[in-house]
Amino acid sequence: MHKSGRLLEIEKLIKEEDIPSHDLLLGKLKKKGVSCTQATLSRDLRQLGAGRVPDGKGGYKYVIMDNPGNSAPIGGELQLLPVIRDIIDAKGLIVIRTMPGNASNTAFYIDNTARYEIAGTIAGDDTILIIPRDGITNSQAHACLEIIFPGIHEQVRKK
Repeated sequence: MHKSGRLLEIEKLIKEEDIPSHDLLLGKLKKKGVSCTQATLSRDLRQLGAGRVPDGKGGYKYVIMDNPGNSAPIGGELQLLPVIRDIIDAKGLIVIRTMPGNASNTAFYIDNTARYEIAGTIAGDDTILIIPRDGITNSQAHACLEIIFPGIHEQVRKK
């Protein structure tokens, strides 16, 4: 599995379950067919901005910190999701169409989430070009967008 897939799987596990230790996380990854070393897992957790916090039961659990080292607003997806009108795949790139005047702030939010999968964006008035990193498939980029904007694909299908 590529690094981006491993990062997505780690992030998903941490968000869905209380994971108190590296060992438990490694075991859960292994059950999902993802193998990595303790050192690789440590680097991945650091890249994701994961840290351990008290779990309220006398122990600790891993969480993904909101906005590690960036300026994107917490909960930004709540304001930006309604302005997204359409998502189109185009030869390894992704085009997002927004309501007029909203592409720039949406692209700014995407860029500032500092996701590994996305190399960058280019925005016009109502269109964003998302450029995935080398080796990242469109399906991995779509999974990344779903993490940034939970429910984005469902929202676009309804329109």
